[in-house]
Amino acid sequence: MKSSLRLLVVALILLWGGAGAAFAEDFPTKPIRVIVCFPAGGLHDTIARLIGTQLSARLGQPVVVDIVPGAGGTIGASAVARAKPDGHTLLVGSISNIAMAPAQYKNLPYDPVSGFVPVSRIGVVTNILAVNPTFPARSFSEFIALAKQKPGSISFGSPGMGTSGHLMIEMLKNMAGVDLVQVPYKGEAPIAIDLVAGQIPVAFLTPLQAMPFIKADRLRPIALSTAQRSALVPGVPSIAEMGLPEFDVGIWLGIFAPAGTPSDVVGKLNAHIAEIVQMPAIRQKLADFGAEPPVTSTPEQFSVFIKSEVAKWNKLAKEAGITPQ
Repeated sequence: MKSSLRLLVVALILLWGGAGAAFAEDFPTKPIRVIVCFPAGGLHDTIARLIGTQLSARLGQPVVVDIVPGAGGTIGASAVARAKPDGHTLLVGSISNIAMAPAQYKNLPYDPVSGFVPVSRIGVVTNILAVNPTFPARSFSEFIALAKQKPGSISFGSPGMGTSGHLMIEMLKNMAGVDLVQVPYKGEAPIAIDLVAGQIPVAFLTPLQAMPFIKADRLRPIALSTAQRSALVPGVPSIAEMGLPEFDVGIWLGIFAPAGTPSDVVGKLNAHIAEIVQMPAIRQKLADFGAEPPVTSTPEQFSVFIKSEVAKWNKLAKEAGITPQ
């Protein structure tokens, strides 16, 4: 009897393993839906379509980008967390709705660590702190000095509560000891439009939104969010260089699947995405967006990174006096 039971267990294990392998081999069996949590035309949407086109060619199924914006990117993320864990629904997650959201929202409808399976990092982007050319401060030092002279009089645009653009300004306010007034928008594109029009004087923008206006002298870049300078604006210093060495924020993006997605499917997606972001043509396009692709990006490495980012931003939010709403 014991021998028969052992044989049955072994047979079930082999059957289960074979079924998993067969599932991964057959995947995908239908179009893949990739949810982007921020408005169309922004960095997340643009990169999702760039990666999706290549992924579709490799997997033989359409990759459909679905825009589900709102609440700092948490509405779309919540939809993916609730989706069937079979690899056919994916999330373009970022620092905003994965790492920063727990520090911003008291009743977050998903757990950024246990609610998803990290598939692969896509890249990291430096944000450009830009001002309208009519703004009297022509450098970061002058901007901080003016903010200290006139506390509460300078407004900044953010893509909404809980987004990276919001929390970066809160972090800057805390580190530099200045009082700025947030003006929330429904995305980055309308911020750029109002910044150029002079409706707001300052904002963090991704290179995708900022560079066309910078090249046309319609916006003035005064600092970068990451500690390293960018080849896109080589003469612009980082905030870290300008007296705030602990300020180093890269806007990273990655692909996530719902928790419970088979590891074989995750591995298959990871292998394709890792190859895609290293293709010379894709690397160049990412560079044009101001994005640097990751050197390594296994699901395990990405998972460790996510846990460290969530802990980091919870700590920074508490230090800045930000209470989850």
